[in-house]
Amino acid sequence: MIHRLTRREVLGMLGTAALLPGQEMRAPAPPVAVAKCQAYTEDLTGILATMMDQLGGLDRIVKNKTVTIKLNLTGDPGLRLAGKPIGSTHYTHPLVIEAFLTLLDRAGARRIRLVESAWGTGGPLEDYMLDSGWRVRRLMSAAKNVEFENTNALGKSKSYARLKVPGGAYMYPAYDLNRAYEDTDVFMSLAKLKEHATCGVTLSMKNCFGTIPASIYGDDAGVDEPNEKPTKGRSLVVHAGKRPPAKSAPQELPNNGPREGGYRVSRTVADLVRTRPIDFALIDGVESMAGGEGPWIKGVRPCSPGVLIAGTNPVTTDAVATAIMGFDPMTPGYAGPPFETCENTLQLVEAKGLGTRDLKRIEVRGVPIEKALFRMRQA
Repeated sequence: MIHRLTRREVLGMLGTAALLPGQEMRAPAPPVAVAKCQAYTEDLTGILATMMDQLGGLDRIVKNKTVTIKLNLTGDPGLRLAGKPIGSTHYTHPLVIEAFLTLLDRAGARRIRLVESAWGTGGPLEDYMLDSGWRVRRLMSAAKNVEFENTNALGKSKSYARLKVPGGAYMYPAYDLNRAYEDTDVFMSLAKLKEHATCGVTLSMKNCFGTIPASIYGDDAGVDEPNEKPTKGRSLVVHAGKRPPAKSAPQELPNNGPREGGYRVSRTVADLVRTRPIDFALIDGVESMAGGEGPWIKGVRPCSPGVLIAGTNPVTTDAVATAIMGFDPMTPGYAGPPFETCENTLQLVEAKGLGTRDLKRIEVRGVPIEKALFRMRQA
């Protein structure tokens, strides 16, 4: 039987925890901003501006800095759900990106780079966006110095960046990534509010799974060196562990656990968000899909949560987003929805000290969770 959170249970998760004798109240976690937004035709720039003010302002984070924004453009751009534009179902919506670019420009960002490991190609990210039906020129004109980089391969760089996992890795001791993820002052994850067939939810942290290049970690990666024209995903290497990444990259740690995605992908994500920390998270939940991360998942359906979520800590931000989706972020891996068949990535990164998933410690600014609640399993 699927257990769905009631409003009473949500309020219970938010209540103040009782302290045992001798205990001290722990410091509050970084706040999370939540806003209602029922349609992409609303004043996205104004709504996001209010959220940024609630978090202390964007200028303190981006002024005179290079900003790299990881988008969520997962899957073949030709796939559609119920004939809807992909930005209304499983891609970050271009109007949200455009509005956020405008705010970054106003806040004084010196250079803005939009990045994604575009599915099945090492070609220009702009071409991939055009294939998705996007008006790329609108994104280019939304702010000064907007750049695009497809991080599925080497791209415009001459070498990969090797980023080590601090504090003990779960899967790989280090990851070879496109240099866009190293050559930046600020790293942002602009994700979509969705469930995920392998990881339970895909929010700001799971979005970073797409930082690993298929040229090295893909099913058709080179054996010894990267394949700079990848055409496939990462199922064999990361999801199933049936083949290693290219030998040019650090190899998997020995004696790892089950060779299945719910274990391996969640732990890879937990590595990546410590390897390349997220400085700012923004989650697009205006429109989305319920039941999975893309049209290739059986039984998925369009939905309209009508919400935007942002924060400076990916763990607190994803914990609030998980609760808004009708799930308890404190649910252990393999113990219940949405983590019935997988590790809870929130739990894995919390154990490494990246942040808290305990809603009792997280201040929500703007719309409270119980008023933004949208139960994905009932959508």
